[in-house]
Amino acid sequence: MLGTATGKEASLTNTQDDKRNAGSIVSRKIWLPKLLYDALPYFYLLSGIGAFLTTLYISEWFWVLPHYLLFSVACLHLGIFVYRRRRQYRDDP
Repeated sequence: MLGTATGKEASLTNTQDDKRNAGSIVSRKIWLPKLLYDALPYFYLLSGIGAFLTTLYISEWFWVLPHYLLFSVACLHLGIFVYRRRRQYRDDP
């Protein structure tokens, strides 16, 4: 970043540097309380199982049935993925 007319580089503050290097919302770091962070994969798994069991109780073909199935598959996949990544990270020396 050029700060003057002479072409010298001006230093950025920490906040400006973080904002410039933040990228998309997907790559930003999110800080969660430890209890919530530890419970997140189990919440995903329970949500996926709950959505799947809900589809079993829908007696007719409603427009929401595919959405419940898609949501359940996505939650189960995400829960397993997060759980395996954390377990792999803890097992590595």
